[in-house]
Amino acid sequence: MSFKSEIKIGNKLIGKDHPTYIIAEISANHNQDYTRAEALVKAAAECGVDAVKLQTYTADTITIDCNNEYFQLKDNIWAGRSLYDLYQEAYTPWDWQPKLKQFANSLGIDCFSSPFDFSSVDFLEKMNVSAYKVASFELVDFPLLRKIASTGKPIIMSTGMASLAEISDAVEVLQNAGCTELALLKCTSAYPAPPEEANLKTIPHLGQAFGVPSGLSDHTLGTTVPIVAVSLGACIIEKHFTLSRADGGPDAAFSLEANELKGLVQSIRTTEKALGSINYQRTTKEINSTVYRRSLFVVNDMKKGETFSEKNIRSIRPAYGLHTRHLEEVTGKVASKDIKKGTPLSWDLIV
Repeated sequence: MSFKSEIKIGNKLIGKDHPTYIIAEISANHNQDYTRAEALVKAAAECGVDAVKLQTYTADTITIDCNNEYFQLKDNIWAGRSLYDLYQEAYTPWDWQPKLKQFANSLGIDCFSSPFDFSSVDFLEKMNVSAYKVASFELVDFPLLRKIASTGKPIIMSTGMASLAEISDAVEVLQNAGCTELALLKCTSAYPAPPEEANLKTIPHLGQAFGVPSGLSDHTLGTTVPIVAVSLGACIIEKHFTLSRADGGPDAAFSLEANELKGLVQSIRTTEKALGSINYQRTTKEINSTVYRRSLFVVNDMKKGETFSEKNIRSIRPAYGLHTRHLEEVTGKVASKDIKKGTPLSWDLIV
């Protein structure tokens, strides 16, 4: 069984011949306020994204309540906190999620989630989500991968921290468990991620290596990196989204605000238009511009019988005269009649 070269989420096809699929990751930016969660979905839809993404876990389904050294966060923006404490703050209440999905769908965008254990997959199946997202940290959880693949839904998997061998192992697990629609996202699991660690050239290699659509789950600041990713062939862009970084929250520091997300969507759509196809044909506007190319003109008044030389003929704009390739051929010949300055050179003027 092989993977499809494109996947379908909702009514959108995702692959190299289709528009970039843009996902706004809500994550913890609701700050435990349902009204804010709905406002995030609404704002994301107004920005023009294709989907919003949730995360389905509780602190108890993703870790345990333990404060020993193994469960302490280090060397990131959450340093000094325990995993349980962070996830207790960041999780999205499960009773919100069916309502948020319904609301997103009413606005014309998809809504799916990253599950983190078997119970969350079962819950999302009852919601009838259109796809699943595998977070980078869960790429090594083979039982969870098999559970997600068994749903038969399209899967988008982030590959942060993973070696090529680890990605290959995870892909094989998904494939053997029945997954046929898979997309892989290059991801740098740092929060925020430095642009110099993005290694975007990996994106097309991911797609070629596994025969699937590839894209970017981006944690860099700003919008430059995902726009460049699209120019390299990214089929999917995922970006964290908040109403205001000033409002705080676990993910706020590396999330886009509405004006930035809207600008990103517009820039991606412009990039897609600019990429176009391999084409050496003149566009309509170029055809109209060819008249302003260079050609041979008489640049000083000439008398009949006068010799053509660099003093009286030149290659200049516009393009009404003979092609410039004839300059040496014409030089040394004589005028067939009187010629006024500014006359396009033509064969009937030459003896």
